[in-house]
Amino acid sequence: MNSKDQAIQSLLALVNSGRYPSGAQLPPERELILELGVSRRALRHALEMLEAEGRLWRHVGKGTFVGSRPPERELGMSLITASTSPAELMDVSLWIEPTFARTAALRASRMDLDNLRYLLGRSAAARDPVTWDIWDVRLHRAIAEATHNALAVAVFDSLNAVRDELAWRRLRNDPTTPARFEELTAHHREIVEAIASHNPPAAEAAMRRHLRSVQHALLLDQGTEDDIPQTGSFQESIL
Repeated sequence: MNSKDQAIQSLLALVNSGRYPSGAQLPPERELILELGVSRRALRHALEMLEAEGRLWRHVGKGTFVGSRPPERELGMSLITASTSPAELMDVSLWIEPTFARTAALRASRMDLDNLRYLLGRSAAARDPVTWDIWDVRLHRAIAEATHNALAVAVFDSLNAVRDELAWRRLRNDPTTPARFEELTAHHREIVEAIASHNPPAAEAAMRRHLRSVQHALLLDQGTEDDIPQTGSFQESIL
């Protein structure tokens, strides 16, 4: 068993031990490293994996907590989801996520960039829709986190709450060809490289190209190609 797998098993055993019930905060990384006897890199990998599986959740600036991320304004989001559509969701994503990418290119730290590259690698290795979706969401959220704006992350989480509704999950889990996975991975790579190069216009443009491709595929699958809006930037859309 390699060091990363050992870290996952050790962390999972700690979570399942009962010492930290659902909702409890785990000790900081420096204490977990000593208690579990693992490296910082292996621990962070284990935290990422358990978060992706819904066993842990992290709040920027506050720490890591046991269990799945608690729902926020659950009733309100359910009502919104019932009255919206894939077209509206993609509209909003196109308005805000390119701006997140632009801002991340200005503000991303070395740790942010390391995390983006790691998540890029995980999504690139995915070969089925469920695994892809886990790492795709994590990558897009990490871009929001790299803005270092807590409200931006909250807005992203609200959008993702709509995506997580069952009907949306069925849409996202439609069969995807290997060629499409490669195309989407190339989009992600362009976005991450632009952010890492601290090139805001390129990061914004790459994110917009990616989302327009997703929008086209999603709405075309639903037989609504004629309804696909040619959305520009957020500023353009409100002028």
